[in-house]
Amino acid sequence: MAAAFLAAAVAAAAAAAGSMKSPTSVDAISEFGRVRLSRSFFMRDFLFSDIAAVHGFTNMPLDPDLAIETGTQLCEQLLEPIQDIFGRIAIRSAYRSEETNGFGNMMQKTSTQKGYTCAKNEDNYAGHIWDRRDAAGNMGATACIIVPAFWDRFQREGDWQKLAWWIHDNLPYHEQYFFPKYFAFNLTWRENREGIIKSYVRPRGTLTKPGMANHSGDHSDQWRDILV
Repeated sequence: MAAAFLAAAVAAAAAAAGSMKSPTSVDAISEFGRVRLSRSFFMRDFLFSDIAAVHGFTNMPLDPDLAIETGTQLCEQLLEPIQDIFGRIAIRSAYRSEETNGFGNMMQKTSTQKGYTCAKNEDNYAGHIWDRRDAAGNMGATACIIVPAFWDRFQREGDWQKLAWWIHDNLPYHEQYFFPKYFAFNLTWRENREGIIKSYVRPRGTLTKPGMANHSGDHSDQWRDILV
């Protein structure tokens, strides 16, 4: 009953928002941040960007309705279930406007300064850019998250694979991409999902993707001990 009530409340909030214009005033941005995406998460949780903060971008979507729709799926399908099992998650990076992401990609190519690690806009549609569909017409959303309770227990080389396989077996994700610090990872929900796991952490490369022998089947022997 509680889940049904929450779903109705989220749907009502989205309906009340109607066809939203891109927020440009302080009041409009505040209201946009108050949009509830799921039981635990609001849009404001996903809007901070280091690049936007340093360079003065508002980091607001041109299509707020699509950003809300994709963000809701990311939260309900992936983030809430992870938080239910492992406790509070930390959001490192999530939504980027085309302006913010495009600038980050330009700086990555032309500057010697560190911290600009954005793929080009076209590659981030239905990823960090929640309010644009990808070239195939899929909508999607990415958040870079840390699972503190997991990191506190599992820090050995290769331990990130335990969490990756748990997500692979239990949640409808599109892609996971792991990083060294705290085993943070990009987690993507997308229509027509594929189930791809990649990593910059040893063992680096692709852990699984469609067509690989290890993609299907049960992998609980890889992650069973993280639930103890």
